[in-house]
Amino acid sequence: MSPQSWSKEAALGVLATTRVEPGPVLISLQALQQHFGYVPQEAIALVADACNVSRADVHGVLTFYHDLLTSPQPRNTVRLCAAEACQAVGSRELAKALEESGMVEIEKTYCFGNCALGPSAVVKGRLLGRATVESVLAAIEVGVMT
Repeated sequence: MSPQSWSKEAALGVLATTRVEPGPVLISLQALQQHFGYVPQEAIALVADACNVSRADVHGVLTFYHDLLTSPQPRNTVRLCAAEACQAVGSRELAKALEESGMVEIEKTYCFGNCALGPSAVVKGRLLGRATVESVLAAIEVGVMT
Protein backbone atom coordinates (compact mmCIF):
# COMPACT_ATOMS: atom_id res chain seq x y z
CA MET A 1 0.00 0.00 0.00
CA SER A 2 1.43 3.38 -0.95
CA PRO A 3 1.42 6.25 1.55
CA GLN A 4 -1.74 8.35 1.71
CA SER A 5 -2.00 12.11 2.12
CA TRP A 6 -2.44 13.40 5.68
CA SER A 7 -5.93 13.96 6.95
CA LYS A 8 -7.22 13.99 10.49
CA GLU A 9 -10.12 11.75 9.55
CA ALA A 10 -7.83 9.13 8.00
CA ALA A 11 -5.55 9.26 11.05
CA LEU A 12 -8.50 8.72 13.39
CA GLY A 13 -9.56 5.75 11.26
CA VAL A 14 -6.08 4.24 11.51
CA LEU A 15 -5.97 4.82 15.27
CA ALA A 16 -9.36 3.13 15.70
CA THR A 17 -7.80 -0.11 14.42
CA THR A 18 -4.92 -0.06 16.93
CA ARG A 19 -6.92 -0.08 20.15
CA VAL A 20 -6.26 -3.68 21.08
CA GLU A 21 -5.25 -2.69 24.60
CA PRO A 22 -4.90 0.58 26.51
CA GLY A 23 -1.90 2.70 25.60
CA PRO A 24 -0.50 1.14 22.40
CA VAL A 25 1.57 4.22 21.53
CA LEU A 26 4.21 2.42 19.47
CA ILE A 27 1.63 0.33 17.62
CA SER A 28 -0.38 3.49 16.86
CA LEU A 29 2.68 5.35 15.56
CA GLN A 30 3.69 2.39 13.39
CA ALA A 31 0.18 2.15 11.95
CA LEU A 32 0.14 5.86 11.15
CA GLN A 33 3.53 5.59 9.49
CA GLN A 34 2.40 2.64 7.43
CA HIS A 35 -0.65 4.58 6.28
CA PHE A 36 0.96 7.99 5.65
CA GLY A 37 4.61 7.00 5.05
CA TYR A 38 5.63 8.99 8.15
CA VAL A 39 4.10 10.26 11.40
CA PRO A 40 2.85 13.82 10.86
CA GLN A 41 3.35 16.30 13.71
CA GLU A 42 -0.42 16.78 13.83
CA ALA A 43 -0.86 13.11 14.73
CA ILE A 44 0.97 13.38 18.07
CA ALA A 45 -2.02 14.92 19.84
CA LEU A 46 -4.37 12.37 18.26
CA VAL A 47 -2.22 9.47 19.47
CA ALA A 48 -1.97 11.00 22.94
CA ASP A 49 -5.75 11.30 23.15
CA ALA A 50 -6.36 7.82 21.73
CA CYS A 51 -3.86 6.18 24.09
CA ASN A 52 -4.65 8.35 27.12
CA VAL A 53 -1.06 9.53 27.52
CA SER A 54 0.62 12.93 27.31
CA ARG A 55 1.91 14.41 24.06
CA ALA A 56 5.37 14.32 25.66
CA ASP A 57 5.06 10.54 26.07
CA VAL A 58 4.11 10.14 22.41
CA HIS A 59 6.93 12.46 21.33
CA GLY A 60 9.37 10.43 23.43
CA VAL A 61 8.39 7.19 21.70
CA LEU A 62 8.40 8.85 18.28
CA THR A 63 11.91 10.23 18.70
CA PHE A 64 13.33 7.14 20.44
CA TYR A 65 12.74 4.71 17.56
CA HIS A 66 14.96 5.45 14.58
CA ASP A 67 12.61 3.76 12.12
CA LEU A 68 9.74 6.11 12.95
CA LEU A 69 9.85 9.00 10.51
CA THR A 70 8.62 12.51 11.24
CA SER A 71 8.65 13.80 7.68
CA PRO A 72 8.01 12.32 4.25
CA GLN A 73 11.10 10.60 2.94
CA PRO A 74 12.45 10.73 -0.60
CA ARG A 75 11.17 7.88 -2.70
CA ASN A 76 14.57 6.28 -3.10
CA THR A 77 16.28 6.30 0.27
CA VAL A 78 18.94 3.63 0.67
CA ARG A 79 20.21 2.71 4.11
CA LEU A 80 23.88 1.85 3.75
CA CYS A 81 26.02 0.26 6.44
CA ALA A 82 28.91 2.49 7.49
CA ALA A 83 30.40 0.14 10.10
CA GLU A 84 34.01 -0.99 9.87
CA ALA A 85 33.40 -4.38 8.21
CA CYS A 86 31.40 -2.81 5.38
CA GLN A 87 33.87 0.07 5.06
CA ALA A 88 36.64 -2.49 4.58
CA VAL A 89 34.87 -3.88 1.53
CA GLY A 90 33.88 -0.59 -0.09
CA SER A 91 30.81 0.97 1.53
CA ARG A 92 32.32 4.48 1.45
CA GLU A 93 33.05 4.22 -2.25
CA LEU A 94 29.58 2.76 -2.84
CA ALA A 95 27.96 5.63 -0.93
CA LYS A 96 29.88 8.19 -2.99
CA ALA A 97 28.98 6.52 -6.28
CA LEU A 98 25.30 6.23 -5.34
CA GLU A 99 25.15 9.87 -4.26
CA GLU A 100 26.80 10.93 -7.53
CA SER A 101 24.21 8.96 -9.49
CA GLY A 102 21.56 11.38 -8.26
CA MET A 103 19.08 8.50 -8.09
CA VAL A 104 19.09 7.93 -4.34
CA GLU A 105 19.51 9.56 -0.99
CA ILE A 106 21.91 7.72 1.31
CA GLU A 107 21.16 7.20 4.97
CA LYS A 108 24.24 5.88 6.74
CA THR A 109 23.51 3.40 9.50
CA TYR A 110 25.66 1.06 11.53
CA CYS A 111 25.59 -2.71 11.17
CA PHE A 112 22.77 -4.75 9.78
CA GLY A 113 24.40 -7.93 11.10
CA ASN A 114 25.29 -8.93 7.56
CA CYS A 115 29.05 -8.37 7.85
CA ALA A 116 30.08 -11.43 5.84
CA LEU A 117 28.18 -10.09 2.84
CA GLY A 118 29.27 -6.47 2.96
CA PRO A 119 28.84 -3.87 1.86
CA SER A 120 25.23 -4.15 3.05
CA ALA A 121 22.30 -1.94 2.17
CA VAL A 122 18.60 -1.85 2.85
CA VAL A 123 16.54 -0.99 -0.19
CA LYS A 124 12.76 -0.63 0.15
CA GLY A 125 12.92 -2.45 3.48
CA ARG A 126 14.87 -5.43 2.18
CA LEU A 127 18.47 -6.33 3.01
CA LEU A 128 20.93 -6.47 0.12
CA GLY A 129 24.35 -8.08 0.58
CA ARG A 130 27.45 -7.45 -1.53
CA ALA A 131 25.76 -4.28 -2.70
CA THR A 132 26.96 -2.53 -5.83
CA VAL A 133 25.68 0.57 -7.60
CA GLU A 134 24.06 -1.67 -10.19
CA SER A 135 22.39 -4.01 -7.68
CA VAL A 136 21.07 -1.14 -5.56
CA LEU A 137 19.62 0.71 -8.56
CA ALA A 138 18.13 -2.54 -9.88
CA ALA A 139 16.55 -3.23 -6.48
CA ILE A 140 15.02 0.24 -6.47
CA GLU A 141 13.68 -0.23 -9.96
CA VAL A 142 12.03 -3.60 -9.38
CA GLY A 143 11.36 -3.19 -5.66
CA VAL A 144 12.49 -6.71 -4.82
CA MET A 145 15.83 -8.37 -4.25
CA THR A 146 17.17 -11.00 -6.57
